[in-house]
Amino acid sequence: MPFDQEKFLSRLLDVTRSLTLEADLETRLRAILSAAAELTGSETASLLEYDETSLSFHFKYVPWFNREADQSSAAIPLNGSIAGWVFQNRASLIVEDAQNDTRHSKKVDEIAGIAIRSALGSPVISRGNPIGALEVFNKKDRYTAGDMRIVETLADLTAVAMQNDLLEKGILSAQEEARELDRLKNEFIAITSHELRTPLGLILGHATFLKELLAGEYDEQMDSIVRNASRLKEIIESLTSVDNYQTGVALVRPRKVSIARVIEDVCMSFNAMAEKKNISLKKVLQPGHDLLVDVDAGKIAIVLSNILKNAISFTDDGGEVVVRGEQHPDYVKVSVKDDGIGIPAKDLPFVFDRFYQVEDHLTRRHGGMGLGLSVAKVMVEMHGGRIWADSEEGKGSIFSFILPIQIPHPPPAE
Repeated sequence: MPFDQEKFLSRLLDVTRSLTLEADLETRLRAILSAAAELTGSETASLLEYDETSLSFHFKYVPWFNREADQSSAAIPLNGSIAGWVFQNRASLIVEDAQNDTRHSKKVDEIAGIAIRSALGSPVISRGNPIGALEVFNKKDRYTAGDMRIVETLADLTAVAMQNDLLEKGILSAQEEARELDRLKNEFIAITSHELRTPLGLILGHATFLKELLAGEYDEQMDSIVRNASRLKEIIESLTSVDNYQTGVALVRPRKVSIARVIEDVCMSFNAMAEKKNISLKKVLQPGHDLLVDVDAGKIAIVLSNILKNAISFTDDGGEVVVRGEQHPDYVKVSVKDDGIGIPAKDLPFVFDRFYQVEDHLTRRHGGMGLGLSVAKVMVEMHGGRIWADSEEGKGSIFSFILPIQIPHPPPAE
């Protein structure tokens, strides 16, 4: 039968489509083997996969294979088989008289339950290495060069299907591992935060009591204890804030709040920090605008505090930090601009990630665990807002966030 190129291309297109539409590997391989038998006019077809451990082949998929049979007894040897020859030579092979050809394994006849008269095999090669063999059997006429091209093409598609299946399984495994690691991480954070709260509370309470009792004799030492214990308390609260948001525990208690007042209060609390570094801390607010929004005031104060603390920390002595509040029709915008060290372009997309540090942990000059901005991000998003950063290394940064006038509520369930 002459090679029908139009039929081949049409059938090849069908098989290619099935590779993208079908979910499981067996269905994809069934389509390939069906096309191989049909297009070459063969009685049947098979796909054998090479096993490096046993140095033999096993049937990856064959239409006639008994799934309940002992597959270990269905191994086809590397030497003395058509599959082994095409595998080792990385070339296709036509065998016209299989029963009298030493390259044909009679075990295939036993497993298939048919006498193999003729065969055509092609290697399945993935990433430059042979991984198996695609074979068709018992054509009424002789196998031709056109048949060989068909089987070789379908062998290439088989390699793609098998490789894609491995990649998909790898992705699913990686996703499952990532989920488990994330669960363990959140569990560790929750347990650690809970266990640290009680002893830390006792340290702060007794330190404050002792400071008053000692009446100035050891003020410097007691201040150091209180200051560092308070810092630990901030870290724990930051960890808990992110964890509560991610696990859905965090709640927003909105009420009508003046963001202008929040800016005033937060800036006042950082005046001492700014003065210590001789940094000019300015506020820019639109006259007559209170910047009223429905938000949880405490959480928004934390957002601005974390951003402002970063701005002052990463601005050199004598620099400037400007906090600006703007009223828009549907939202309020708050921005913090500094003329500090700026953020490298490669780090900018990650500054809101939990534990991300722009500076190397061995060489950095500034403290912190990389939690402040991640906390700010989750708290802004809890209010239906958005936060972002613009920066140029060596020239400074602008951190901005917007808050809708009213927090959007999800539609009621039907």
